[in-house]
Amino acid sequence: MIRTVESPSHMSAPVLAAYSYCEAVTGQQARNFAYGIRLLPTPKRRAMSALYAFSRRVDDIGDGALAPDVKAARLEDTRALLARVRAGTVDEDDTDPVAVALSHTAASFPVPLGGLDELIDGVLMDVRGETYETWDDLRVYCRCVAGAIGRLSLGVFGTEPGARGAERAPEYADTLGLALQLTNILRDVREDAEGGRTYLPADDLAKFGCSAGFNGPNPPPGSDFAGLVHFEVRRARALFAEGYRLLPMLDRRSGACVAAMAGIYRRLLDRIEREPEAVLRGRVSLPGREKAYVAVRGLSGLDARHVSRRTVRRRP
Repeated sequence: MIRTVESPSHMSAPVLAAYSYCEAVTGQQARNFAYGIRLLPTPKRRAMSALYAFSRRVDDIGDGALAPDVKAARLEDTRALLARVRAGTVDEDDTDPVAVALSHTAASFPVPLGGLDELIDGVLMDVRGETYETWDDLRVYCRCVAGAIGRLSLGVFGTEPGARGAERAPEYADTLGLALQLTNILRDVREDAEGGRTYLPADDLAKFGCSAGFNGPNPPPGSDFAGLVHFEVRRARALFAEGYRLLPMLDRRSGACVAAMAGIYRRLLDRIEREPEAVLRGRVSLPGREKAYVAVRGLSGLDARHVSRRTVRRRP
């Protein structure tokens, strides 16, 4: 069982200010993520905001306009900051609020900080312009930039005492992260192409006649773009189905958080499946009212109960 250690009721002014900064960053830059963590109790919500703010910093370095060697140097500086957090040498009055909040989170919850090293490794893959021949290759990247975040989040959530199969919770959290990342890749295929990035496996692109890439609002001539999208959607759905087995292992509000975030992405996947070429014309998104509905559904526990029933039926 993974246990969490709640933050003490009294929090110093510098730490509180640091968390407030991280929550502001999360609210402004991570709308889908923010919908989910609103459902958490305050200590866990703050901790998740600290994890997000650090992750956002890493992503922003990778996505910025700096030269690759400068990006790599800044990522290594960020790794050095993470080492300070791990060593417990960040003071409460440090001038970096993200470091202060992350240090408090690491002292309050059993988060595997090595996951943030993996995130940095994944963003370095972007900086180097790596491409992926097979799904197994892409899976390594997805594990770094998303599976690791799932495992970090589980450190905040914890598992319920006596939860059946809880030893596999990190595996399910990792897989759910992969499902979200593959959905992101499908949604952003045009935007990534414009930035010179290709994430979908070269083998899959060739199979469906899409090796020429996606540099406009129309698929490559003669390609089966819809076939490609539907193929990747099926892969993502299988990952969601496996990752959702985490839900019954979590307490009600943590499960609601995960169900809300994953539910938003599953609905995005539904939209992409219905109209594959929409991803070439712009970013597919959900209206706020639909996100709110998904959050309410998560809080009700419907998804967790559905997974529990399905798991029971599968047992011999």
